[in-house]
Amino acid sequence: MATDERNFRSAYYEKVGFRSVEEKKSLEILLKEKPLDRGKLKQFCLRFSLPATYRSLVWKLLLGVVPVHIDCHTFIMDQRKQEYQDLYRALNVMRIIDANTPKPQIFFAMWMLQAGNFSLDKNLVSEKGFIPIAQSFMQFVDDDSDVYWLSKNFYDNVCKFESEIPKLIERSYSLLEKEDSTYYKHLLKEGILDNLPLAKWFDCCFAGILNDNALAKIWDKLCGGSYKILVYVVVTLLINMKLRILKCNNFAGVLQYIKNIPEETADIIVNKSIEMWQQHGSLLTIYDKPKP
Repeated sequence: MATDERNFRSAYYEKVGFRSVEEKKSLEILLKEKPLDRGKLKQFCLRFSLPATYRSLVWKLLLGVVPVHIDCHTFIMDQRKQEYQDLYRALNVMRIIDANTPKPQIFFAMWMLQAGNFSLDKNLVSEKGFIPIAQSFMQFVDDDSDVYWLSKNFYDNVCKFESEIPKLIERSYSLLEKEDSTYYKHLLKEGILDNLPLAKWFDCCFAGILNDNALAKIWDKLCGGSYKILVYVVVTLLINMKLRILKCNNFAGVLQYIKNIPEETADIIVNKSIEMWQQHGSLLTIYDKPKP
């Protein structure tokens, strides 16, 4: 009864805007600390969704784009912009990019060049998640240099957990079976589950699949250190779209539904994903390692 009462109160406070106001005040207090405490900011991201006003700054802090010493931010971002411009000029000189090259592909070429994975015959159209991730960051921030550095550092973190993707896929299967065993068996029998591009979804962190407003709430958790949240997004998405998927006559129809998730549905999926993630022990990630 007490749990129900707390849930009711939380829902009511959030509806009338009280909870978000208190969260914003708490974050503003954290952002006044000198130096800033990345650990506390990560905990905030794991507990709450970031206010849009501060999202870009907090993401930059947690992804290492800027340091914890606020006085250095202007200097560091000037250096970032210069490095961005150097990369842009280098790619132009090599005739890898030109005025007609889409920005996400330019950012991808910069990332490959900086990572030492670039060759002159490299194709800028890739299956990797970097490009859809960059496309989403373009919706969150206006400055091209900021978009590049956020995309680069975010995707560098994703790459660190690449070896864990098979485990996360298995975890998704297990959780779906636990939540709805009949549905799970149907998806397995029809070959839908084995053919879903789960590895790609984990690699792009649902960029291009969920609308950007909903996606931001999931990326808050990723920046907070919980890549495992994506397991709950997979399961919630499949359960939420159960009726539509069951009506599909072929796998192509299933993918078509998933590619065209309405904005309102995406919001529901994300909110339910976070609720399920919290219920299952949200802070128990498989890859949180203390920095040396």
